[in-house]
Amino acid sequence: SQRVPPREDLHCRGDVLLTLCCLQEMGNIILDWDKIRERIFQSPGVNRTLFHITLDKCFLTLSALDCVDILSQVLRVSAVNYLQPDVIGSLPNILLEDAFRNLSTVFKDLYDKTSANTQRALYDWMNFYLYKTEFNESTSWVSAENLWILGRYMVHLPLEEILKISLSEIRLFISYDNATKQLDTVYDITPELAQAFLERINSSGFDMRNTSTIYRLGLLVCFYDGMEQMDAAVARALLHQMIKCNQLKGFQAEVQKLKSQLLNIAMQNQTLNDTLGSLSDAVVGLTSSQLESLSPEAVHNAIATLNQVSGWAKSQVMILSSKYLSYEKVLSFYNVSQMGSLVTGISTQSFYSMNPKELSQIIRGTTSQYLSDLSPAQQQGILRKIAASGDFSASVKDIQGAFFKEISLSGLWKQTGYNSSMMKEKELRRSQVKVIMQRLNVTFPLSTGQLVKGVTCQLIESMSTDVFLNNFKLFEMNLHLLSPYQVNCLAWKFWKVSNASIPPFLLLNGSVADEYDVDLLGNLICHLPPAFLRGRMSLKAMATALHQFKLCQQLSHKQKTEITYKLLELYGSPNNWTAETTLDIGPFIALLLLEENSCYLTFFPDCLGTRAPSSDEIIKLAEANVFWSVQELKCMDTGTFDKNVELLGSVSGFNGSQLIALKEKAKQVWGSLPDWKSYHIVSLGRIALALTEHEIEELDLHSIDTISVLSQQTEWTLTQARSILQGFLEDSGQTISTLKSFDLVGLGAILCALNSTEIMFIRTAEFSAAVARIGLLFCSTPVLRQFKKVTESVFGTAASWNGSILQEIGTIAGGLNESELKAFDKNLMPYFQPIAVRHIPPEIFQALSAEQIANLGPENAAMVTRSQREHLNASQLQSLQLALDGARTSAPEMQNGASTTQAMQTPAPSG
Repeated sequence: SQRVPPREDLHCRGDVLLTLCCLQEMGNIILDWDKIRERIFQSPGVNRTLFHITLDKCFLTLSALDCVDILSQVLRVSAVNYLQPDVIGSLPNILLEDAFRNLSTVFKDLYDKTSANTQRALYDWMNFYLYKTEFNESTSWVSAENLWILGRYMVHLPLEEILKISLSEIRLFISYDNATKQLDTVYDITPELAQAFLERINSSGFDMRNTSTIYRLGLLVCFYDGMEQMDAAVARALLHQMIKCNQLKGFQAEVQKLKSQLLNIAMQNQTLNDTLGSLSDAVVGLTSSQLESLSPEAVHNAIATLNQVSGWAKSQVMILSSKYLSYEKVLSFYNVSQMGSLVTGISTQSFYSMNPKELSQIIRGTTSQYLSDLSPAQQQGILRKIAASGDFSASVKDIQGAFFKEISLSGLWKQTGYNSSMMKEKELRRSQVKVIMQRLNVTFPLSTGQLVKGVTCQLIESMSTDVFLNNFKLFEMNLHLLSPYQVNCLAWKFWKVSNASIPPFLLLNGSVADEYDVDLLGNLICHLPPAFLRGRMSLKAMATALHQFKLCQQLSHKQKTEITYKLLELYGSPNNWTAETTLDIGPFIALLLLEENSCYLTFFPDCLGTRAPSSDEIIKLAEANVFWSVQELKCMDTGTFDKNVELLGSVSGFNGSQLIALKEKAKQVWGSLPDWKSYHIVSLGRIALALTEHEIEELDLHSIDTISVLSQQTEWTLTQARSILQGFLEDSGQTISTLKSFDLVGLGAILCALNSTEIMFIRTAEFSAAVARIGLLFCSTPVLRQFKKVTESVFGTAASWNGSILQEIGTIAGGLNESELKAFDKNLMPYFQPIAVRHIPPEIFQALSAEQIANLGPENAAMVTRSQREHLNASQLQSLQLALDGARTSAPEMQNGASTTQAMQTPAPSG
């Protein structure tokens, strides 16, 4: 597990890891690859070294076929980010045909794992070989066979080269069934290249309106041209093939425009009710008013098509579900099972009104795959009905995926008969894991990766070397599930058992200097703090690290910002980026759009003038729609607004004036506020924030599903939130004391508008079922204090709370008073959720002892606010720094060389 030095420093030492470095001294070599491969690739940096050695030495010593085999095996088990453009220049340019084909096949298999710049470099290498072997001044080197060899790399052909392809060769290429399979995978083709291929196919004699030809076009169909005098049957065939177009890596605006044109042709001389089932996924492009015009019978007859369509907006699903269920009259297991993805449009109250036995069947049936897509309120409605029926214990084992996370802690405590096999295919909250591991009396190896969330630092520390190393792969594969505190414990343990001179995450020189350091870090690179990324990561390492960063699932905004600055330093101004560089930078480019006063905003040229936004522009711009002026938004066509309202409502950067302009446009399109349906309100997204308290009073807010969507917005003023709360209570005919758990979950952030008296009227049983969701809210301290009192009626006094309860209640812990906080054992400090730490008032937070603060763990310590810091004394601040560093040194009150092994023995926290 030591870092392997760069290849020029290697010397043959006789061990199996360095076998390949001896190639220059051997005339031949026989590798027992199966026996040594696992040992080789367990060591960071070794596979990169083997890759470089193979390129440098192997092709000079062994047969090309043997070297291609070695190279392919190295690449297949590696992260593939060794294939940087400069390295590809070292690939041999003289190979026998078999070796070239084998290596090309490897590169084709690894296409999706490589960067756009690497893909381009590999195309150039393949092009050099194929051009050389097929060179003929009178014809193109791009034959049918070479197109097959290129595979997905055909998207890098220059436009002029495509237009020169022999018609006989293009006809030969398209004639074979394998061509369709290949064209189905060209996800990154551009409209210009696709249309050039279509032109050659058309010129070669294929009838482009023949259904058989259309089926052969693969993703080229997404850029189909020539719709003059097209009949409805051809349009429907094209729409059916265009289902796959959502796999394209861009150009969705163009695809949507084409689908819209084909939709109009497919509906010629027919009503929407008659054609609904034959329009494929183009139905997603229908407006709310078009869907509202459908008859319940038409939706019922088309359900087999509609239930397979993806990409529905929430408002569309609500309309279609309502139409379907109004035809069926009764909500049964059979009816729900026919709805597919449309099941998310069933109201929470409808689920709660179902027969509990039928609900249990839904959990077990094929519809269960969609249950994780339900809102928390809908999921809670199902769980509460089953729980009330007494059939809960039998149903728990069948609840899969993220849906399981909605089961309350008190609900789990009541269950019996747990076994390891039950936990497979379930996502778990950290508070749930603790209870389940106690019930299962868990030992290693763990039955499911989710259980690593509950592995305590005490358990990690107590493992023997063999047990730890045998299970290290499990930790590594599930690193994204671990909290920073657990990662810290693992790093110290790894350091101890591996006899390394320094923990891997601290590196050899306190920085990330090159690609070998990146290899050494592996997934731990996702946990590097922003300051480290800014000051200690070299540009050389950054080029390699980009691939690894793109795999990180939970990078913070600050981490992304620092990565973006590094990318700008590495690649220069976006104005000068190549298309490949833009693709490689991927998700981080979004940060450039919204950076205030950024000199890089010219990346999107100012070509809009004073025109009103079109649908095409709105789809293309996405978050960059923030750059429309208020006047331009006011001038938007009503049809454009109706078609794109959900996309506009998802733009996070609109200011208040822009939101007001869009709200007024909604009034213009949908009429007066009392006439708005639930699906209208739901489709607004952030635009709803522009509603005044008086406008909110005019809305129909009887449905908890409408409230559930409104509560997802976090920018409501207290007055607005209060109006929403009152509107829901009045329109639904409820009081605080009649609210069920799914109402509490659906209200979400709106609960922060409750006053102290109202909170005490919440029923304990309903609060208990919803407490984990309530613990995610960012309410004021007085509200959190009242929630804390209700929590004590569920779990007992604060003095009796354990780690699972602290994890379960989240921000509610911010309502603890000074004496309650001081009384907690230091070993419970990592169990405070990070969001709870920053909600503890500074004057309360200062009551923590230095020993308690030292045991917070890195993530919780990082959440301490400036105001909280200002209330700490020198000893407490020193302890806070220890916690931030993940140190194993002693806290101020634990001198005399005593190790803070106690910190390592605390259970792993949330995060």
